[in-house]
Amino acid sequence: MSDSGIDDLGSTSVSSKKHGLGCLPALVALGLLVAAGIFAYAKSSEFIKDALPSSSPDDYAGTGKGAVVIEVKEGQTATDIAGTLVKADVVKSVEAFTEAASENQQSRSIQVGWYELRKQMSASAALKLILDPKSRQSIVVTVPEGLRVNEILALIVEKTDFSRQEVQAASSDEASLGLPNYAEGGVEGYLFPSTYDVTPDMNAADLLKSMVDQFKDQAKTLGLESSARERGVSPSDLVIIASLVQAEASRTEDMAGVASVIYNRLDDGMALQLDSTLHYAENSRGQITAPEDLQRIESPYNTYKYTGLPPTPIDSPGAAALEAALKPTDTDYRYFVTVNLKTGETKFAEDYDEHLGNVAEYKDYCTTSDAC
Repeated sequence: MSDSGIDDLGSTSVSSKKHGLGCLPALVALGLLVAAGIFAYAKSSEFIKDALPSSSPDDYAGTGKGAVVIEVKEGQTATDIAGTLVKADVVKSVEAFTEAASENQQSRSIQVGWYELRKQMSASAALKLILDPKSRQSIVVTVPEGLRVNEILALIVEKTDFSRQEVQAASSDEASLGLPNYAEGGVEGYLFPSTYDVTPDMNAADLLKSMVDQFKDQAKTLGLESSARERGVSPSDLVIIASLVQAEASRTEDMAGVASVIYNRLDDGMALQLDSTLHYAENSRGQITAPEDLQRIESPYNTYKYTGLPPTPIDSPGAAALEAALKPTDTDYRYFVTVNLKTGETKFAEDYDEHLGNVAEYKDYCTTSDAC
């Protein structure tokens, strides 16, 4: 028993020593492996970091130099715009501009158009200029309702860099204008009054064509051709009537009444007797035509002398005048007169005696007003 117990104890002691010595090399080896792994990870991380591009995209510094004009087109994304800027050497990289745009909520409001920027600008400086309306390279031309072709052309020459010769030649180029067939080649009445942006890529013909296109869009919206047929007039006659309404009505609310007078007189075979057509014949402006002019002016536009409509429109009617010509008030009016030139108040009459009373009111007004 005792020998066996000693042997067991001795055996146990020797066994413990052997196990302790056996684990130490393994632990040392494991430590070396871990250290080697950490070193390898650190070295590989440095390699990957060196291999990857910098977190900040390539970008110029400052506000740039010189001048360059670029175009932002319909439907372009920030990336598309950035590509245009890089190509023009405005910004250094697409990434720089798209990053600047993503950090600026106003970039969503970038407008289509032409912009004057500078070469080698920082992306943020380029974006700031594009968002500034003052950088847009366009000339705004506003054409009021009721202007004649010669007045519109003169306005374009005044407001743009186009020469009188360029504008005149463009107005005579029927093929490039894209006039509706019923215009029969005439420009008068078909240059729609509105506001137009004249961009650096446009010429005079482009501007006039855009005005004709605007007229055609308006005519389509109003259903001009089908409505004219329903009224028993040609589309060209309807535009002529709208031009007369535009010239004669002082206020929008009176346009449908003026159109009613015109239609009623045409139906009765009466002369229209409109001063505005005489002024057109004489290329003049004014409120009153002298009585001696009523027969002196020998022109198809003399609606005192000749019945029916004049041969062409006498100005460019706006949307309200076109609509009034399409939808005149249903009345028995044959006469109208503006009795207050400052307010535009207009009175209508069914018979001549009633009209004379309105004319007397106008004459009384003129005795105290300097507007006459």
